[in-house]
Parts: sequence; structure tokens; C-alpha cells
Amino acid sequence: MTNKPILLKPAFKDYLWGGTKLRTQFGKQSELDKIAESWELSAHKDGESTVASGEFASLTLSEYIDKCGKEILGSKGMQFENFPILIKLIDAKDKLSIQVHPSDEYALINEGEYGKTEVWYVLSAEDGASLYFGFDREISKEEYKKRIEDNTITDVLKKVEAKKGDIFFIEPGTVHAIGAGLLICEVQQNSNTTYRVCDYARRGADGKLRELHIDKALDVSTLSPVKPNEELGKVSAKNGYTSKLIAKCKYFTCEKININNKATLSLNTESFRSVVVTDGSCALSCAGEVLKLKAGDSVFIPAQNSAFDIEGKCEFLLSYV
Repeated sequence: MTNKPILLKPAFKDYLWGGTKLRTQFGKQSELDKIAESWELSAHKDGESTVASGEFASLTLSEYIDKCGKEILGSKGMQFENFPILIKLIDAKDKLSIQVHPSDEYALINEGEYGKTEVWYVLSAEDGASLYFGFDREISKEEYKKRIEDNTITDVLKKVEAKKGDIFFIEPGTVHAIGAGLLICEVQQNSNTTYRVCDYARRGADGKLRELHIDKALDVSTLSPVKPNEELGKVSAKNGYTSKLIAKCKYFTCEKININNKATLSLNTESFRSVVVTDGSCALSCAGEVLKLKAGDSVFIPAQNSAFDIEGKCEFLLSYV
């Protein structure tokens, strides 16, 4: 077992709606023309991040965990069958499909993997950028199906203008879509199961219409507006930093941390920590290792009874289970 933090290199996705901001704003290096998503913390078979620092450099995240022992995930982390979370940076140059994610129960039966609870933290938004977040009123399954068929589904979705710093917690069953002009950090369950409800008749690289999953979407969608979560967004002042609650559920907790100079943050043996720097730059010190970080960098810190120091002016998302 090791206590040292590791820098991670992401897996990249070039979905048709992606842009170039992950390259221009965060310095991501990829041979892909478009970088729609960078999977910053991922042990998922569809795209693993790899270790980019220290003695384990070039191992995939799952290889690194196997080599070091599952104890580095912490007592809570080890309770999950698979590595529990997946963190992405998402650049939506164009709008994404209208989609929905299933619950664990439905996904395990139908897809062989867990469902998908996720949270979006908006890093930047072009003027007028918006997204869809559940329904604007309660509707019946019959109306839902008819509106999918006649392409009027957006008429009954809640359209929200999005701005930098906004938080959207998306439970399974919530019909949603990221709009054009948004740069988002997404923290989610370790799952890649998505049911497309509407894709605006777009064609993939093969020239064919992209697949829809209407029957499954009808099975899992919640046909009423999203209930507000009053707890999210609360800010608390700590010793040397501020913390804003981005998400708290049985799968993960995420806080946005702002540091003006330097601060020490505690660690424990319950869970590993993920640090994704979203603004500024800093030096992270832990267990004798010092990592110099800039916006867009991702670090995994093993579970341990200790602490890590951050020096610099920066913002980062701190995630754990």
C-alpha cells in the first residue's frame, strides 16, 4: 500500500457535439480533433485514466489499485463492487441528446452494470447557454411517448439558463440534456449507461442515425418536476479555505474548495480523495510527495489517517465516498 498522491492522465472522447475548450483552456493533449470529454478519474472499461506521476506511471487506474491493494480506496470505497465514481470534464460545443439514466436495480438487470447518479458543476457558460433539467410539469407516460414520437418533447422539459458556478444534481430517472456553450465538470457513479430519448436526427461518424432507447427511457423516467435540494450550494468557512457543497448522496460527496494562499485538509481511512483543479494553480503536498498543479489537473490521494497541504490561489473539486 502507498500513501502518496498520484497525478492522472485522462481518457478522451470525441463525441460529435464536442469542441476544443479542453485543449485551449485546460491544455489537454490528444490526437483527437474534438475533445468532447476527458475522463479525469476513471476505472471504467470504456475509458480508464492512467497514472502520470511516480513509480506507478503508465499503469491504468485499475492496475494501480490492484498493485497497491484495495485498502487505498478506504473502508467505504472497498464496500463498492467496482471503483465507485467517475469524474469527467465536458465541453459541449453543440447540444447533447436528451437522455435519462436508470437506477441501479434497472441497470443491473438490463445492462449488467450499476445505474447513474451524477452532478454537474458549471465551469463556464457562453451567453444564453441553457440546459434541460427534468419536466416543467407532471405528465403521463402516454403524453411522454407521444411527444417523443412527434418531436415535441422539449416543450414539456424545464429549460434552465446556466451560468458559471451552477449546480445540477441529477438522480436516475431525471430527463436531462446539456446545452451548447457549456463547460462542465461531472461527478457520477462509475457507469456508462445512458438512454437517448431524442437526438435531433443527428448522424454518427458512420453516417447512420444515432440509436435511441425509447422503450427503456419510458421504463425509467420520472415524469414530474425535479424537487429542489436546499442543502446543495451551502458554503462553510474552514481554516484557510472555503467549502461549497456540490453533492452529497450514498454514492459520493463533492465539495468545491477555494484557497487564497494555503490550507491543510484532513484525510481519513474511510475514503480516498479526488482533487480536480478547476481554476488557478497550486502545489499539493502529501506523504512526502509534491505535485505542482494547474487548472484541469486531476489527482488521486489514497485513504489514510493524515492530511494534505495546498499552497497557491486555486479552486478545486474534492470528491470522496
